[in-house]
Amino acid sequence: MFRITRPLLQSVTKKTTGIVGLAVHQNPLPELSNTYNSTLSVLASIPPTSVYRQGVEALTKHKLTIVQGANGDIASVEKQLDEGQIEESLDIAKDELKLAENMLEWRAWEPLEEKPLPGQWEYFGNTSSPTSS
Repeated sequence: MFRITRPLLQSVTKKTTGIVGLAVHQNPLPELSNTYNSTLSVLASIPPTSVYRQGVEALTKHKLTIVQGANGDIASVEKQLDEGQIEESLDIAKDELKLAENMLEWRAWEPLEEKPLPGQWEYFGNTSSPTSS
């Protein structure tokens, strides 16, 4: 009496991300692992005292641990990373890798070439300013 239709028996394969310009990646987890490892490799060239390196390195290691511990379960990775679809996580990882490469090129951890003008780094609402009452 009950009939099982063919689509229910086939494995579900994602055809689209539903996001314009973001294609479905056929094997995203190895790509994500490689991107995280590449980012960590670039970060190793930045001094360990750099706040940027410390923050991004900790976050990237955490994300890599999630990917490696998922045993190929994309849904689990998506849920734990909480960045949307796995393709979005891959885009974010590639952007972070590019930024790390730029930070290395810019040598952003070095002191400024010119001393900032007085008050340049003070913002509205800064209660530590001597002029506030």
